[in-house]
Amino acid sequence: MLSIFLKPVLLLSMPGGSEWILILLVVLLFFGGKKIPDLMRGIGKGVREFNDAKDHMKGELEAGMKEKKMD
Repeated sequence: MLSIFLKPVLLLSMPGGSEWILILLVVLLFFGGKKIPDLMRGIGKGVREFNDAKDHMKGELEAGMKEKKMD
């Protein structure tokens, strides 16, 4: 009976407005106001490093494909 209400599509959907407010309040309680900028800075640095690595791999693959075509 309960499995009828817990469909996988509903469990994987994005949170709505009230859920985002709750998530932000929990983050604020856990980390405090002074730690949040450091946390965001760390997340931004991680995303930047990921994008740099992705671009580097893309360049390597494209260079390898060009080299293969020249042979």
